[in-house]
Amino acid sequence: MPNTESASPRFAAIETWSTADLVDGIVEGQFSAIAAVRAAAPAIAAAIDAAAARLAAGGRLLYVGAGTSGRIAAQDAAELPPTFNWPYERAIPVMAGGEPALLRAVEGAEDNGEAARQALQALKLVRNDVVVALAASGRTPFAVAALDYAREAGALAVGIFNNAGSKLAAASELPILLDTGAELVAGSTRMKAGTAQKAALNCLSTGIMIRLGYVYRGKMVEMRISNDKLRERAVTMVADLAGCDLPAAGAALAEAGSIKLAIVMLLRSLPKTEAEAALAAAQGNLRRALS
Repeated sequence: MPNTESASPRFAAIETWSTADLVDGIVEGQFSAIAAVRAAAPAIAAAIDAAAARLAAGGRLLYVGAGTSGRIAAQDAAELPPTFNWPYERAIPVMAGGEPALLRAVEGAEDNGEAARQALQALKLVRNDVVVALAASGRTPFAVAALDYAREAGALAVGIFNNAGSKLAAASELPILLDTGAELVAGSTRMKAGTAQKAALNCLSTGIMIRLGYVYRGKMVEMRISNDKLRERAVTMVADLAGCDLPAAGAALAEAGSIKLAIVMLLRSLPKTEAEAALAAAQGNLRRALS
């Protein structure tokens, strides 16, 4: 399989293709990216289980990357708090070049492995932390140094990369290869490689949250109610899961202040304090609290 820097003979004359053929070729690449993620399913599943165990014990999820990979990683980190009410201080992006690099390329930042080590040292890694480093090439010094340091600190080191036999693979305790091969535009890893990384992170972080009990019957029962749209969604969610009408769901939610607590109150016919005790005894897991 060619690597991400290869120029595929198939695309040697793409500038002569019709626009329709260009679009078709790009879309085809996205399908092959998803196929690469599916092939990596066993490795992703192993990472979900290992990471969930560390995070259940109080660890943090740290995302490390440079360029496209770093921006994709930072996006996943940013989505966890509103979607699952995961604490911001436990979903931490570590971007080569810092926050400015999220919007503008910072030349040379990806080559600074020492900066990655310093960033993680400042975060005071512990054994229950999980460090996920992404690099399409698999040889980005910033990402490799981050996993080297994570392993020295005893944290779980997960590497996501698109080229086999890379330095990031060797640095990973749990390596995840997304073998996407040559890009339609050689070396433009924001395309197939980036799509595969985003899909892999969707699997990884969502799987972790499900294993931790943050999802019940396919619903985001830990969701933060931060605006009118989400408040309406929350009331509908409570009504659906508790089998009651919208006014009853709205009243319970207003009293409880959280979706899970409202559902326990309604389904177990408990006052708020007893419902809180039931949830606490179940370590916040709604399914266990209801059983």
